[in-house]
Amino acid sequence: MKIAYSGIEGSFASIAAEKIFSGEEMVTCKSFSEAYEKVKDGICDAAVLPIENSYAGEVGQVTDLMYEGDLKVSGVYPLRVSQNLLGITGSSVSDIKKVISHPQALEQCMDYIDEHGMSIEQSTNTARAALEVSKLSDKSVGAIASKKTADLYGLSVLQSDINKDKMNTTRFAVFSKEELTQCSKNMHDACIMIFTVRHEAGALAKAIGIIGDHRFNMRVIRSRRIKGVQWQYYFYIELEGRMRSIEGSGIIDEMNRYCESVRLIGSYYAEEPVIEED
Repeated sequence: MKIAYSGIEGSFASIAAEKIFSGEEMVTCKSFSEAYEKVKDGICDAAVLPIENSYAGEVGQVTDLMYEGDLKVSGVYPLRVSQNLLGITGSSVSDIKKVISHPQALEQCMDYIDEHGMSIEQSTNTARAALEVSKLSDKSVGAIASKKTADLYGLSVLQSDINKDKMNTTRFAVFSKEELTQCSKNMHDACIMIFTVRHEAGALAKAIGIIGDHRFNMRVIRSRRIKGVQWQYYFYIELEGRMRSIEGSGIIDEMNRYCESVRLIGSYYAEEPVIEED
């Protein structure tokens, strides 16, 4: 199998992908959308993309891909994320004046960054940031990334676990054209849905009420702006309950009364064990 992810070796996405699909071929991509498109075009069998961080929140770009595209989610896996300050050999924390990393990693470590008076520079990926610091060979510039990138790109770990939330976790979803056998479970007990409501008074409240009427618990609800359409939004929800059931089918049928569109993006096991870095 070919598994796409955004970033390069050592990124948290690569760590998650290698844990989920051990022994399979990994394909690096420059962006979330490139990884998604490689699966859509049949170049890769699946993509592993982040959907939410426990501290920094949702990954909006990936949520938009769910809304705009037609790939299915075959599983959701939490990865414990430890952010680390990396620098070139011979540097120290006091030498670092600027840090480079992905915006979410910077947000997760902003207290540490502010405490040390460092400036920031955004990168498309934590591992790419580490590679850039390695190439710069400047003692005053550091990267925030995984410990694995230090070994890969010849950097030193100047300080470990600098993220504010010590239980920092990112949820990664597996995207594929069809549900993958190794990700599927007969007893999936959670799902992701995306819907838009009609422009009628009470339509949203009625659509959400249907979920409770069928005894499903709504774990997550978020609204996001529909790109290219002024002042219109779609809703992303995660539900606890088996969609492959009479009750699950009833939810979608009844929500269609009040919604312009309702799509089941995929199902997953809600209590998937947390993946730990090596």
